[in-house]
Amino acid sequence: MAENNGTYLIRGASILGAGAEDLLISDGVIAARGAAAATHPDADRATVIEAAGLVALPGMVDVHTHLREPGREDAETVETGTRAAALGGFTAVHAMANSNPVADTAGVVEQVHSLGRAAGWVDVRPVGAVTVGLAGEQLAELGAMADSRAQVRMFSDDGICVHDPVLMRRALEYVKAFDGVVAQHAQEPRLTAGAQMNEGAVSAVLGLTGWPAVAEESIIARDVLLAQHVDSRLHVCHVSTAGSVEIIRWAKERGINVTAEVTPHHLLLTDDLVRSYNPVYKVNPPLRTDADVQALRAGLADGTIDVVGTDHAPHPSEHKECEWAQAAMGMTGLETALSVVQHTMIETGLMTWADFARVTSTAAAQIGRMTDQGRPLDAGEPANVILVDPAARWTVDPAKMATMGRNSPFAGLELPGKVVATFYKGHPTVLDGQLNTPYREPSAAGAS
Repeated sequence: MAENNGTYLIRGASILGAGAEDLLISDGVIAARGAAAATHPDADRATVIEAAGLVALPGMVDVHTHLREPGREDAETVETGTRAAALGGFTAVHAMANSNPVADTAGVVEQVHSLGRAAGWVDVRPVGAVTVGLAGEQLAELGAMADSRAQVRMFSDDGICVHDPVLMRRALEYVKAFDGVVAQHAQEPRLTAGAQMNEGAVSAVLGLTGWPAVAEESIIARDVLLAQHVDSRLHVCHVSTAGSVEIIRWAKERGINVTAEVTPHHLLLTDDLVRSYNPVYKVNPPLRTDADVQALRAGLADGTIDVVGTDHAPHPSEHKECEWAQAAMGMTGLETALSVVQHTMIETGLMTWADFARVTSTAAAQIGRMTDQGRPLDAGEPANVILVDPAARWTVDPAKMATMGRNSPFAGLELPGKVVATFYKGHPTVLDGQLNTPYREPSAAGAS
């Protein structure tokens, strides 16, 4: 597939896993779909992509990505992280605020936004901090970040819980003015002091301080009630327990405006892996039990959990290749998310590819208020499109990934599904499963 003037005829792709149709991409939009694609005036100048056997989906949108820049470029940069995102099938990511300096001002979020535009691999939407310096003491410049060029709509102290209920209430009230959302890292700190893994049978055997499920569930219960009280939007980050799923289900049944995410690793892995003492399995929230995994899958399938968020958290090797107690928490996820969700949700019969599009793209774009992402694959819509080979099998090798982080918990696993092409604003950032070239704004085309 050679790059051309921006016009591509995708022939015979299975749209959302249904019938095979043609798609014509031209000038950044889907110009035509179905029989109209071949007869469209732009079809004669199109590069043809034979897509029989491939599934066409809207570009994935990650509500939870750590790009580390500014300040932690030893772990990841916006450039390397967004390359990984494009290879993973993403056309947009939300960059979490725990950089250095923290993204708690208009200046820092605009810097991250500008770095994303300069990289050109995906749309980078910064997430603003809820509190100054993530310290949990005073609200950050929420309004200024919302009004900035970055147009921030999601705010989170992720990695640290906003545990003060008064401060959380004020944040929920504040973001209503610009239709924002507070994304909470649900972890009562007094219940998790010194915690190393999930509290349960395995932690008792290993003698590691346990991280009880109630530490997550109690914060979610409090916050859904606060969201109801002030009539504001709440998003719950990386739900990990069966009890959390039940609380969110309860809240939704009562019309509370809450959304939630689950990570790929919490859909597949359990705390039994910690028996190896391999720090790659150390993560926040911790890996839970098989019963939790099954509840999370069921919650994602029935819509209680709205989206999959990777919580992509790259670390330098020295922060992971050490003793368990000293190791950093976090796992990479951008380049494996699609495959893990296919494995856990589609191959198990819990979801279809249309459901996959909802939980990895459409709902995520709506939560982040990204109007040009997660759109239907119809004529006139923005051409943020991916082509996936669902029959492909591959073995995860962190050394071959685009991310700087090598801390993938899926290393050595054989997984299904590979991204063959990623179109971001109509431009192929990935072709034949390989990075192609970044997107450049039309005004910058040809600039040296």
